Formats: sequence, structure tokens, C-alpha cells
Amino acid sequence: MNDALLTRIAEALERIAPPPSSSADLAAAPAYVWNGAVISAVEGFSPVDYALLTGIDAQKQTLLENTRRHAAGHAAHDVLLWGARGTGKSAVVAAVIRKLQQEGQDIALLQCAIDELASLPRLFSILRDTARPFILFLDDLGFDENGVGDARSLRSLLQGGTAARPANVRLYVTSNRRHIVPRHLSEQDDPVNPRDVVDDKMALSDRFGLSLGFHAIDQQAYVDIVSGYAQSLGLSFDPLEAIQWATQRGSRSGRVAWQYVVELAGRSGVAI
Repeated sequence: MNDALLTRIAEALERIAPPPSSSADLAAAPAYVWNGAVISAVEGFSPVDYALLTGIDAQKQTLLENTRRHAAGHAAHDVLLWGARGTGKSAVVAAVIRKLQQEGQDIALLQCAIDELASLPRLFSILRDTARPFILFLDDLGFDENGVGDARSLRSLLQGGTAARPANVRLYVTSNRRHIVPRHLSEQDDPVNPRDVVDDKMALSDRFGLSLGFHAIDQQAYVDIVSGYAQSLGLSFDPLEAIQWATQRGSRSGRVAWQYVVELAGRSGVAI
């Protein structure tokens, strides 16, 4: 095989090969996403205003204070936010980051898809090269019975593993389950080390220094949330209609309240 042929083959391979990956400037953007290979900046990071999140005041304040400590380089916890769907777990994480940025704190949000957990050691090696504080956000995390091994891997990254998260990173994780990995009453009847089985499943949630519960809200709290959103947009509303909206959806939550306000805005010709 002559040199000319080798050159043509090499050029053909270069044309069909994917371009080399590159990551965004980690000092420039307020928020990023990690896809398992590349960190990309989020365009138009605009979470719900911190002040508009109603009915979760204690959780908001605790998360804000912990995040403020991390932004200042002080000791801070990894946080598990658990509870009912639509109660503001994800919204408050982004809102807290945005509030601190508006106060002049240099901190960024970095979201990783939960199906990319195996790539976290690679991500951590990138983040070790920057001093900027990051909140690594894992949204809606949960493991089935076949995912216990993945849960153990994440546990080692949180504390004690050789590839543990760097000091400038804290993990904020949302989950519908308090213990992330499902537990069953039958575990108590297992004759083979039943206590070990339960302890292993609880060990991941135990790695989080803060565990914040988000619970279903009552009717008045739901109406108050609608009212806060509506007032911020200059919209009027009928509380009975707002309640009917939630009843038709079988749920009262911050998410449903926001969806109702989007409906109000659309009727009024207001852009959000």
C-alpha cells in the first residue's frame, strides 16, 4: 500500500469521524448541562423567581443558606430534596442559584441527566480544574431493584470513594422517594441478613447532609400560590375556578398552580 493511498484513507476517516468534543467556558455562564462527554452552557437561564415560590418557606430558606455557604467557600452539605410531584423541588434549586447570582455570588448550576451517572468521575475530573463553586443537579433520581449497583456507585462518589466529588462541587438531588432506592415490607421477613438489606438501601440517602421533604399542599396553600403568580403578572383570577382546575387534574401543587396561571395569561394575551 503506497503513501498516497494511506493519505486518502486517513483523510476519509477524518471526514466521517465525529468532531472532537469541547466544553463551554466554566467561568462564563450561570448554568450548564453535562451530556456525558461535554459541558454546554444553558441559553437563557431564567428560573422562577425565588420570592414567588410559596408554601415551601422553610425548605427555601434552608437550601438558600446551604447554597450561600458553598458559594462563599464554606462548609456545605449535599442535599436530597424528596417528596410529592410538582411541589417545587426542582424549581427551588434553580431559583436559589439565580437569587445568589443576582446578589453577586459566583456560583453555577450544572445539570446531569440521571442516565449519565457512570460519567460523573469524568465530569469531576473536569470540575477539579476550576475554583468556581458548582451545584451538580440530578433531577428525579430513582433506582429500581436492578439499579442498586448504580446507587452504590453514586454513594461512593458522594463520600469516601477514590473518585469522590471535588471540594467545589455539591450535589443537589431530587427524588419522589425519601430513600431513593425502593424498599419493601418483605425485606423485614428475609431470613438472610434482613438488616443488611435495609441498611444498604438506606445508605445512599444517608450520604446527604440535608434531606428536605416536600409534601402535598392543602387547598388554601394552592390558592395562595396561584395568587402569587397571578399578581406578579398583573392577572386577576377566580379562586373557585383555580380550585376546579386542580380538581380536574387530580392534584394540588405548585406545578398545577403555574399551569393554571399560564392558562390565565394565554386568555389575557399576556406573554410569559
